Amino acid sequence: MAKRKELEVERVKEQESAESSSDESSSEDDTDMLDVDFEWFDPQPEHDFHGLKTLLRQLFDVDAQSFDLSALTDLILAQPLLGSTVKVEGNETDPYAFLTVLNMHEHKDKPIIQELTRYIESQCKRSTDLSQLGTFLTPPNESRVGLVLTERLINIPSEVVPPMYKMLLEEISWAIEEKEPYNFTHYLIFSKTYREVASVLDEEDTPKTKKHKKAAKKGSSEIFYFHPEDEVLQRHAVASGSFGYLKESAGSDSKRTFQELGIKPEGHMILIEAAKFEGAVKALQDYFNQS
Repeated sequence: MAKRKELEVERVKEQESAESSSDESSSEDDTDMLDVDFEWFDPQPEHDFHGLKTLLRQLFDVDAQSFDLSALTDLILAQPLLGSTVKVEGNETDPYAFLTVLNMHEHKDKPIIQELTRYIESQCKRSTDLSQLGTFLTPPNESRVGLVLTERLINIPSEVVPPMYKMLLEEISWAIEEKEPYNFTHYLIFSKTYREVASVLDEEDTPKTKKHKKAAKKGSSEIFYFHPEDEVLQRHAVASGSFGYLKESAGSDSKRTFQELGIKPEGHMILIEAAKFEGAVKALQDYFNQS
C-alpha cells in the first residue's frame, strides 16, 4: 500500500466550564479556553497496543468481556497503513482516539472476527431495525463488509473525527490501487448510544415527582448519541439501530447524567453502502464545519 499520511495538527478549542452560582437567574458560567494540538498518526504496533485495547473495551462496554480484545487489537495493528490514532504528546504516547476498518470477509477464519460476526448476527435477530443488516453477513450473501471501529476518550472533542474519516477514504483508495483487499460493498460502523432512565437512588425516601415520572417515561424511548457524528452518518444508511448489551450493566446510577436521571448505554450499528460512504463522510465534514 502506498504510504501517504503526513502528520496533521489541528488546534481545537476545548471548553472547560467552571462551577456556576446556585442562583440560576443571575449566574454566568466562567469558561476557560484550553488550546490543544491534536496529532494524527498511523497505528503503531510498538506503542499503541494498550491504548487501543482500552478504547476497544470502552467501545464494547459491558459486552467487551465477550471478545478477545488482545486479538482484535493485534489485528488492527497488523494493518498500520490503514486507519488513524489521535494523540496530543507525540507518537510514543497512548492514543486518545482511533478509527480503523477491518475486512470481515478477508479475516472470516480468524476467531476474533468469528466472535464479532456471531455477536452482530445475534443482535440483529433481536432488533427489528437491524434485521436487514444481518443478511449481509450470512452466506450465501457475497457482500464484502468493512467493519469500522472508532472510539475516543470522553473529553476528546468531536472535531477530531472528520479528519480520520477523510484519511480513511484516501487510504482505502490507495489500497485498492495496490490491489489490496479493501474494495468493500458496505461499511458497518459499530458505535454506542444511551437512554436516560430513572435513578433508583433514595427512591424509597424521595417520592417521585410528576416531572421525574415524565422525564423517566420520555427517556425510556429517546436515544442519545455518545458520538454526535452517528446522527449524520445514519442518514445515509441502509440500516441502523441500537441494541441492548448481552451482559448486565452495573446499573444506571453509576452513570448519572442529571440529578434525577441516570443513563443506560446501548450498542449501535450503522450500515452504509460503499457507493454512499464518501457522501456520508462529506456530510460529516460539512456538519462540523457549520458547528
